[in-house]
Amino acid sequence: MNRFSLALSRGIARVTDSPLGPYQTAVIRIGFSLTWLLFLLREFPHRQELYGPDGPWSWQLAEQLVATNDAFTVLLWSDSQVWFEAVYALAVLWSLLLLLGWRTRTMSVLFMVGVLTLQNRSVFMGDGGDNVLHLMAIYLVFTRCGQVWSLDARRARRAARARARGDRPRDRVGPALWGVLGFALLLATLAGRTEGDRFIPVLLWAVWSAQALWWLAGRRAGSGQPRILLDVVANIVHNGALLVIMAEACLIYATAGWYKVQGSRWQDGTAVYYPLHLEYFSPWPALADLMSASGTMVMLVTYVTVAVQVAFPFTLFNRRVKNVLLSFMILEHAVIAVVLGLPFFSLAMIAADAVFLPTSFLRRLGGLTARVRGGPRPRRGGTSLPGPRPPADSPAGRAPDPVPGGVPAPRT
Repeated sequence: MNRFSLALSRGIARVTDSPLGPYQTAVIRIGFSLTWLLFLLREFPHRQELYGPDGPWSWQLAEQLVATNDAFTVLLWSDSQVWFEAVYALAVLWSLLLLLGWRTRTMSVLFMVGVLTLQNRSVFMGDGGDNVLHLMAIYLVFTRCGQVWSLDARRARRAARARARGDRPRDRVGPALWGVLGFALLLATLAGRTEGDRFIPVLLWAVWSAQALWWLAGRRAGSGQPRILLDVVANIVHNGALLVIMAEACLIYATAGWYKVQGSRWQDGTAVYYPLHLEYFSPWPALADLMSASGTMVMLVTYVTVAVQVAFPFTLFNRRVKNVLLSFMILEHAVIAVVLGLPFFSLAMIAADAVFLPTSFLRRLGGLTARVRGGPRPRRGGTSLPGPRPPADSPAGRAPDPVPGGVPAPRT
């Protein structure tokens, strides 16, 4: 009983003391923001047909659909062409800033707004990866995804050095940014623009209010008990969101695998052959013919795909087997991106898979990237990247003078 109590107390301490998976959440942030950014840039010449007010899925049809499913999209606040162009441009900007890790607390919220706004405007546009991106954009809001590999982390290190010199760094951008966004959210609420979907407006107000609460706790109590309590809440919510992301990825593969098992083409080993010869999914017909030339190879790929997807959730308890299957799935998505011409679906799935990548591998990858960029060389037995120090987007920093936008709010 004592051992159980000790293990339980250690587990609770691990969940509450610090946000887990800093490198994994950073890769998820980078992966999904990059996927959405590349999609928006590639489809920029076709943005009118996809999401514009004069597209095939007209503004009136979208308005009727949203009235029935209560989806959130700011594009239906106005049918003006100027409004559409502004929202599309802001979605690109928010994706870029989240990719760079600038004010990740704020950008994760705005990134979610941009994703939901465009996807809910035209629900029939997508290739499957959009569903994953849709969900992950919401989950990212609850994570502290700027601890490493971000401009926020660099700003936090500079602030720590300044405090070590006796200075008190102040952040004026954070309060101004959250003040402007709070004012815009207030105007939208008073104008009745948020009356459809209830979850997203409530989430936006909750995040904004939590950020204000964190700022007030820091101003009034410094590093006292209120600040520590909010830090614990933020850690718990982050770790819970990370667990949900992992469960979501497992659920995707498990359901895909079990549905495949029930299909006759997957049972007889010929399922992979057919998409390779669909004109819509054959950007490289010669490559597709080469891959399907061997019936034995097609059968092996079909059966291995099903086996890996069904077995993957159960391999999480064995690190080596999990890493082998994870490598296979990432390779498979890379092949799908090239052979079937589905790059954004593959990027979204690879970004979701990244939550299971080993921390040691990600640290080595970060050290290699730093050397390529000409950064400091890794220390002996370690890496040039420091451990997940509390950045400006993390309440764990416990700066003496916290400000909104510079530290994350506890998730409520």
